[in-house]
Amino acid sequence: MEKPTVRHVTDSRVLAALAHPLRRRLMDVFKVYGPSTVGQLAERTGQAPANVSHHLKVLAAADLVLEAPELARDRRERWWRLRDRGVRWSNTEFDADPAARAVADAASSLNLDRHVALVRAWYAASDEAHAAWDDGPFSTDKWLLLTPAELAQLSRQVTELLDRWADRPVPDDGQRREPVFLFAHGVPGQP
Repeated sequence: MEKPTVRHVTDSRVLAALAHPLRRRLMDVFKVYGPSTVGQLAERTGQAPANVSHHLKVLAAADLVLEAPELARDRRERWWRLRDRGVRWSNTEFDADPAARAVADAASSLNLDRHVALVRAWYAASDEAHAAWDDGPFSTDKWLLLTPAELAQLSRQVTELLDRWADRPVPDDGQRREPVFLFAHGVPGQP
C-alpha cells in the first residue's frame, strides 16, 4: 500500500465537512489509532455509535474517509480509514467566493480552537499526569525576521521533521507510548 499523502483542499464543501468539532476529532482519532470501526470510534470519542456513523457518512461524502472492507472479519463489520494522511488549505484560495471564504475561515478557526483546547486540557490535567511526563511537554515561541520565501522554507523543514517522527515505525521495546499532540504556527505578526 502506498504512503498516504497530504491532500490540498480547494473545494469548500470538503472544508464544510471538516468544520464540525466531532468530525474534526474523528479525523484525529484516525490519525492516532488508524483504521477503526464505528464502535471503536464511538468508544474513543464518548459518542453514540449512531452519531459517529452519521458524521462518518459526511466525511465519506467529502472523500475524507474511506471504507476499509479488507479489514472486516464478516459482512456486518465495517471498517473506516483516512483517505489521506492529512489535509491543508489556504484561505486566500477561496477569496473569489465570499461563501466559500467564510467556510474556509470557519474551518481554520475550528482547527485553531481544537489545537488550543488540547493544550489547555494538558495544563488542566492532574499533578500526577504532569509528573508522569516529567520534562517532556514543551512550549516555545520565537520572533523571526523572514521573507515570505524564508517562512515557506521554514514551514517545509518543520513539516519534514514532524513527518519523520509521525511516520517512524513505533519501536517494539516494551515501553508504553501515549498519543502526543504537537502543533506549530508560523504567521506574520507584530509584537
